[in-house]
Amino acid sequence: MTTSAPRPPDASADAVGDATQDAAASAPACVLTFNAADPSGAGGLAGDISTLAAMGAHALPITTSVLLRDTAEIFDHHPIDADVVAEQARTVLEDITVSGWKVGFLGSAEGVSAVAEILADYPDVPLVSYLPNLGWLDDDQAQPYHEAFRELILPATEVLVGNHKTLTDFLLPDWDSERPASARELAVAAGERGTRFVLVTGIMLATKGGKSSGKPGSEQFIDNVLASPQGALTGEKFEMFETSFVGAGDTLSAALAALLASGAELQAAVGEALAFMDQTLDSGFRPGMGGVVPDRFFWAMPPPEEGADGLIEGEPMIDEPEATDATGKPSPRRVH
Repeated sequence: MTTSAPRPPDASADAVGDATQDAAASAPACVLTFNAADPSGAGGLAGDISTLAAMGAHALPITTSVLLRDTAEIFDHHPIDADVVAEQARTVLEDITVSGWKVGFLGSAEGVSAVAEILADYPDVPLVSYLPNLGWLDDDQAQPYHEAFRELILPATEVLVGNHKTLTDFLLPDWDSERPASARELAVAAGERGTRFVLVTGIMLATKGGKSSGKPGSEQFIDNVLASPQGALTGEKFEMFETSFVGAGDTLSAALAALLASGAELQAAVGEALAFMDQTLDSGFRPGMGGVVPDRFFWAMPPPEEGADGLIEGEPMIDEPEATDATGKPSPRRVH
């Protein structure tokens, strides 16, 4: 019987160590997201998980509340006990290195406090906070929630994401001017609480006639602006869709969190996240009788079938530029 000499222990350990280092180097960025469980799959943790996966990151989902909702509206919610929220996160953090945070709906003022304690232990990890419209929440729950969010989450936030009206009501509740608050004014208000940047979506722009118009056939555009207290930094203008969406804000904020966790520069990350959101909406689908759900995997759809001559049937022969991301590098996504 032939026996083989055993490998030297040191060589085996070195090989295992090298393999481990290679695996770590190629591993996706891990983003821990605090959000509500959304059974419709449109937003909340379901939206975060699918968006982070689509952006090449690994999601660490922490459940803060259970929503009772469909694609049309939220009927009720059941917040998770604050200690359970904290324990979920602490257990994961003892095992996995986190490269980014995403905060969505935290369920209750007590949940906000529990999450803030955890964030305080990791001040160098970028945090993207999304502020959804909580108009469905009772006032006796909404008021303490918003107060806790202002005091505890905003100081830790790198980028606060939200719709223009939602952010105005939250940051400038006494705003009484006929003129809408600018992105810079919102950033100043957020900056007073410690937030570095705001990404304001849904800013209505005037039509060619000079006023916002709802007339059929008139082109209505919305602006999305990244701003600091010093002024606007970057943004993208999109033509407004004539439909309602569910989960757009969670999609944008999760995409931005994934990009920042991967080391992308802020302005480039915002541009790519906005482009990603726009394409998910353009490819959105309506699974029920409510709003349209973003298709976060639009880029994975197979291309149209080609004819024998290599051309898509019915399409003119044109030269299209290679898809690139916001940094100018080739993009793996199929741009719509």
